Amino acid sequence: MLAATLLIAAGAVLAIRYVVPEQQVTSAAPRLPSPAADRTRPPELRVGEVTSPFEGFRSWALLDRQTGRITGSANLAEPSDTMSMVKSWLAADYLRILAERGEEPSDFRIDRLRIMIRDSDNAAAVETYDLVGGNDSIFRMIKICGLTDSAAHLDNWSNTTVSARDTARLANCLADGRAAGTRWTPWLLSEMRAVRGPGDFGVRRALPPIAGAQVAIKNGWLLRDEDGQWHIACLAVTSRWAIGVLLRYRGSLGFAYGAAQCQAVGAQLLAPSTPVVTASPTAGPA
Repeated sequence: MLAATLLIAAGAVLAIRYVVPEQQVTSAAPRLPSPAADRTRPPELRVGEVTSPFEGFRSWALLDRQTGRITGSANLAEPSDTMSMVKSWLAADYLRILAERGEEPSDFRIDRLRIMIRDSDNAAAVETYDLVGGNDSIFRMIKICGLTDSAAHLDNWSNTTVSARDTARLANCLADGRAAGTRWTPWLLSEMRAVRGPGDFGVRRALPPIAGAQVAIKNGWLLRDEDGQWHIACLAVTSRWAIGVLLRYRGSLGFAYGAAQCQAVGAQLLAPSTPVVTASPTAGPA
């Protein structure tokens, strides 16, 4: 059973299927509510269309956290690798497990979790991955957060794979308390809002600074030697929505191209309902 979900072959990430379509789809079939239900149901978030040009693989999804509705690209279920994005889950898993045991993390461990989230420290991620049982933690992520398109790697957190809709589901899971538990969720979201340095890019940059500061994020980015492509994963969540964006494109376009794409997708999705800033989705080679 577990073997079926592991990506254990060398270069497994490179076997991810390439698709291009950007047609917007939704996961919830329309229903005819009763008049009483219609009066109490929260209004659905208005979602914009993603029309900016892009070279390579691009997948995105937005989860309306009040209605549960997921809107996304036609390939919203296609997998790609998380890289550092999964560090947010590793921190949550560690803290929830300790709380369930009635234990408190040491100041040293809190500091390690903090730099893993804020600064995307890889050494701290390796430590945490080992502390939570390696890929057993990823299996818990899939189960607890209700992910349907994700898989663990045999021994590498960075090569965990998720879809764009699972990224949005993971973001929702981190925010609603299932991932870290009641005790630690506020701390986790605070640290995700404090992401700084190279990892501070993407969806929240689509919002004005004051609004953007309230968005909890965790991104992953890597120029992979195996295929010569940039792999980028963007996760962002607020009290109203959760967004996931996954990208793969040729290395010569540079990191800035992907960072601008994540921002542009966020801006286009949120434009009908939220003031946004202008993105530059066609940044040239770096």
